[in-house]
Amino acid sequence: MENNNLREQILFTANADPKKCMKCGKCSGACPNYDEMEYHPHQFVSMVQNGDIEPLLKSESLYLCLTCMVCVERCPRNVQPARFIEAVRLAKIRQQGENRLTPQQIPAKIEEDTPQQLLVSAFRKYTK
Repeated sequence: MENNNLREQILFTANADPKKCMKCGKCSGACPNYDEMEYHPHQFVSMVQNGDIEPLLKSESLYLCLTCMVCVERCPRNVQPARFIEAVRLAKIRQQGENRLTPQQIPAKIEEDTPQQLLVSAFRKYTK
């Protein structure tokens, strides 16, 4: 996928404005997994804004984000960095073609115990 199209897809999925970020670093300073991440929350926002997506797609930071939303709570401008991290993560999953499950891939034991809210949330997330 062309880099500009990928950037636009990530911006659409994140549904947040990276231009509001003033790069204060409060989101990254509050991140409980800061020391483990190669790219920190404020860097994700900046790199998406600049269209520098490829390093993010190859980074382990995608999977080290705990999605605890502390960065969202700490942001004084409501940029919501976690949305950008999740959008890049989803873009990578879609590139790999791993965003679809067949009914046969869902174990029978999970169907009975799985909360309906989880299923609806996963459906919305993976069908955008």
